[in-house]
Amino acid sequence: MLGGFGGKSSSGGGRKSLRVAVAGDKGTGKSSLISAVASETFPDNVPRVLPPTTLPADAYPDYIPITIIDTPSRIKLIEEFRKADVVILTYACDQPSTLDRLSSYWLPELRRLQIKAPVIVVGCKLDLRDERSPVRLEDIMAPIMKEYREIETCIECSALTLIQAPDVFYYALKAVLHPTFPLFDQEKQCLKPRLRRAVQRIFNFCDQDLDGALSDAELNDFQVNCFGAPLDPVELMGVKRVVQERQPDGVTDLGLTLPGFLFLFSLFIERGRPETAWAILRKFGYNDSLELNTELIPVPAKHSPDQSIELTNETMDFLRGFFQLYDLDNDGALRPDELDDLFQTAPDSPWLEAPYKDAAEKTPDGKLTINGFLSQWALMTLLDPRKTLANLIYIGYGHDPASTFSVTRKRSVDRKKQRTERNVFQCFVFGPKKSGKSALLDSFTGRKFADGYKATVGERYAANVVDQPGKTLILREIPEDRVKKFLANKESLAACDVAVVVYDSSDVYSWRKAREMLMEIARKGEESGYGTPCVLVAAKDDLDAYPMSVQESDRVCMELGIDIPVSVSMKDDERNSLFRKIVSTAENPHMSVPETESGRRSKNIRQVVNSSLLFVSVGTALGFAGLAAYRAYSARKNA
Repeated sequence: MLGGFGGKSSSGGGRKSLRVAVAGDKGTGKSSLISAVASETFPDNVPRVLPPTTLPADAYPDYIPITIIDTPSRIKLIEEFRKADVVILTYACDQPSTLDRLSSYWLPELRRLQIKAPVIVVGCKLDLRDERSPVRLEDIMAPIMKEYREIETCIECSALTLIQAPDVFYYALKAVLHPTFPLFDQEKQCLKPRLRRAVQRIFNFCDQDLDGALSDAELNDFQVNCFGAPLDPVELMGVKRVVQERQPDGVTDLGLTLPGFLFLFSLFIERGRPETAWAILRKFGYNDSLELNTELIPVPAKHSPDQSIELTNETMDFLRGFFQLYDLDNDGALRPDELDDLFQTAPDSPWLEAPYKDAAEKTPDGKLTINGFLSQWALMTLLDPRKTLANLIYIGYGHDPASTFSVTRKRSVDRKKQRTERNVFQCFVFGPKKSGKSALLDSFTGRKFADGYKATVGERYAANVVDQPGKTLILREIPEDRVKKFLANKESLAACDVAVVVYDSSDVYSWRKAREMLMEIARKGEESGYGTPCVLVAAKDDLDAYPMSVQESDRVCMELGIDIPVSVSMKDDERNSLFRKIVSTAENPHMSVPETESGRRSKNIRQVVNSSLLFVSVGTALGFAGLAAYRAYSARKNA
């Protein structure tokens, strides 16, 4: 770091090699550049396309070998672009038309192919440029770089004189190991939000006494942790003096503040030293996307598809305390700005997109309640436990990851034992279109009933805490047009605690479709061995029920051995009894599992076969015992 801060930087998060694809118009000097750098001399004869060329590990300070590909035909070119860690695009300094082709063809082509690798733009044949019309590289490239943010840097060189030729591949290496693009917004000339969030987390981690500033001792601990060597007092004073000159609020009597710490990262980039910023970030576990490396986020493995992962009571207590810490007005709910502050040290707020957006309970004015907050964590843990642990670490959770989660018992075992120890239940909600599935999910999270119909696009979730202490219910809506494909997977019901089938009680067609779905769920459960408790819901109870559907639904439930339909209207306040019913059904996993006639016959046959095998086993055992007794008797008689 500046004025003494810093030291030997990281070598790129453990990267062992680098692959560079070099492309550009014919005659721009691609092959000559590669050959000159590899041999350290200008070649007399250069083939049209060079074979893959490797620069040894000791060619540059990071000690990483570089494989350079001189791109040939178009088909091979596309393949090499996709394999490359970095792409070099060349133009000839004595041919302005080749520079124009960068923005008219090459750069748009990379975007069309969705190539994500950083780009280095290289002007070759610098020795042939007409000196009578001098141009500044910055003036030429500024508008192109503004449009194409994937360009990491630009450089001009000469293979003939070797001026800046070796630097081309140094910058290519640097673009991959220490890219500035994820760190700095060139247009706004400021640190990017993800970097600011990461730096704030690092600052909080180093601020051991929580006084909002890094003391000299804390700065030295930070320096030793990142670079292996402390600072002497003179160097430390020099750093703070530079910060104070450029960022007046960056230093106080207590030490270096967060604005000052952020300023240092800007200074690294401003002075062309992004490798120092990356050395710090990688020391604190960040990858190239400014997220924690997966090795730092261990999660327990599920050994069966009918197991799930839940947060432990210890973790839930931490989250309750953290909620209260950010609930500044003590109203039991977090405003959007309070929630943003809670996640200010995470790369992003994790609940802004589906399936988490609008999946939890909020107050009428848009605040997230404590139940909604805890339910979001439960939902995220169910769907992506690694994401849960990462966000816990981002916000300051310091407990052993092993104590964060618990893996539940198999649902099949729960059914045999006729009880469950789960705290989070997942319920799949099936039903035909316009049956009231979405209204069910809306009411579960406290949203008002909407008269207009809006079809659900894709699967949707809703999560909330139900009356029973510590029980979280997660509803997953399965759209009608996805049911067939969904149930085609043998393990589709393995993760389901209760299957809810909803139908419009005033519509006979809706009932018939729901009946088909219920029967299919029952059959799939029997075939797969993941029989699932079912609850049939007669929705829109405020409308006149279709008489035949009432009689048929009761009969079908009796035949399947499940409870008769629960009648409910999302317009009244009695719907909470439905959610209690669902949780109660989940807590008794051996009950309300539908049995078809064929399933019942198969079960009876198995019982007969098992009884026969038991009889045969007992008979065989008695036979062996009798034989043994006879032999013993004969032996005594002969004696």
